[in-house]
Amino acid sequence: MYTSANPVPPAEKGPRVVIAEDSVLLRSGMARLLEDSGVEIVEQVGDAEALLRAVEENPGVDLCLVDIRMPPTYSEEGIQAGIAIRQRYPEVAVLLLSQHVVSRYAADLLGGGSSKVGYLLKDRVADIDEFLGVLRRVAGGGAAIDPEVVSQLLSRSRDSALDRLTPRETEVLEVMAQGLNNAGIAARLTVTERAVEKHIRSIFTKLDLGQDDHDHRRVQAVLRYLRGADRA
Repeated sequence: MYTSANPVPPAEKGPRVVIAEDSVLLRSGMARLLEDSGVEIVEQVGDAEALLRAVEENPGVDLCLVDIRMPPTYSEEGIQAGIAIRQRYPEVAVLLLSQHVVSRYAADLLGGGSSKVGYLLKDRVADIDEFLGVLRRVAGGGAAIDPEVVSQLLSRSRDSALDRLTPRETEVLEVMAQGLNNAGIAARLTVTERAVEKHIRSIFTKLDLGQDDHDHRRVQAVLRYLRGADRA
């Protein structure tokens, strides 16, 4: 995976991470990458039961990096463990890894809250800077969904309200779902923050999201099409 011939420059200390991945090779490779980047690996485990035990026995874990499919059935053990962790230990972030896009997983995880959650395709691990950026963002209280997951969910959603969005508003919603703030959205789409704010207000209006606080409406906008895609 990553070798000492191309070391990653050390970064700031933390966060404290538990890795749950049944593939020993991938697990050890991710651990080496993260440790070289200043991340503390608390434990490495190969199944969901061991993951839950590791979180229970190690107070102060910041994030769990979790493969969605793990023993014994290789179906939904990872997502179930992730949801359990978010319910029992709300201070612990969960970043799911998946080989393929499965919309229900993203909807289930985000449905439990708007912070400390993420869902990436395993291919993203190969992009060191991007992977570390997402991990630190989620550990720090943010949220992130893989751009490919967002793209597929948007294209499959049957929520007719989304049809009222302009192409630019759809782009803003897509990037918003990846966990970026207004400044990040503006940089990604090469527009001003003021333009982003205008588009977001329009999205809230067209999706009839009421007058709740801004952060809550951002989450509701994302969940709107996640749930629609889950029914597709």
